[in-house]
Amino acid sequence: MYPDPEIRHLMDLLPASGRMLTKLVSKPGQATVIEAPVPKPWMAFRPVSINFDLWNQLSRAQRDLLVLRTVSWVTSVRWFRPSLNQGLVLVGVLGVIVEATQGDAVGVIAAGSLSAIAGTQIWRSNHSTQRELEADEAAIQVAMRRGYTETEAARSLLSAIETVAEIEGRPSLSFIELLRCQNLRAIAGVSPVGVPSSLRE
Repeated sequence: MYPDPEIRHLMDLLPASGRMLTKLVSKPGQATVIEAPVPKPWMAFRPVSINFDLWNQLSRAQRDLLVLRTVSWVTSVRWFRPSLNQGLVLVGVLGVIVEATQGDAVGVIAAGSLSAIAGTQIWRSNHSTQRELEADEAAIQVAMRRGYTETEAARSLLSAIETVAEIEGRPSLSFIELLRCQNLRAIAGVSPVGVPSSLRE
């Protein structure tokens, strides 16, 4: 597969926010079909790398939903949005600076610990099961604006998750992928059972 025409198609598929924030790049040597690292706070663009040799083994619908889902997830990561944890990180950093200038080692440790705990909470919120499921559901909503039905989109994303695991030679799906598949089956009407709220945290 020639990557340039495919990248143009995928960029046209993305919502405006996805086109502005993400950059699709060809990465022939990577072992995964598609990869998007957690964006760092200082990054202007969120890179999404695709191995087009592996990508070609997916159907058009699977490719469309997979890129929409990946971009939905990567653009949902927000390091700087008003929240209690953001405020605690800021207070902790300022506390470290103030205590360091005063030479108070205990104060530096206390302020640094506060900042680290709040930063860990932000990291966890960006990696929660709920965030993963929301990315799937956001991708389905965008796909519906691109001509897919909700059932088609959910089934295509479901089959894409399973096919990618096979292409990559993984013996089984991860726990998060299994939860995502169950949620997609419920959306597609294949299963009456969704993901319990206790597992969404």
